[in-house]
Amino acid sequence: MSLNPHLLEILVCPVSKTKLVYDKSKQELISTAANLAYPVREGIPVMLEDEARLITPEEAEHYRKMKS
Repeated sequence: MSLNPHLLEILVCPVSKTKLVYDKSKQELISTAANLAYPVREGIPVMLEDEARLITPEEAEHYRKMKS
């Protein structure tokens, strides 16, 4: 299941207030600023800090390269 592109344009990380990177294969929205990955369940982003997982510095760097 994919996310609506318009939704991706307006969603921001609730912690850092920065744009997110969508990882379709992992069904996660990534905040490289907060080093968090928010799950997407059945096409619905779960934008709760308690539900997010911490990403490694290596993962963050990988997603930063995807943004540029």
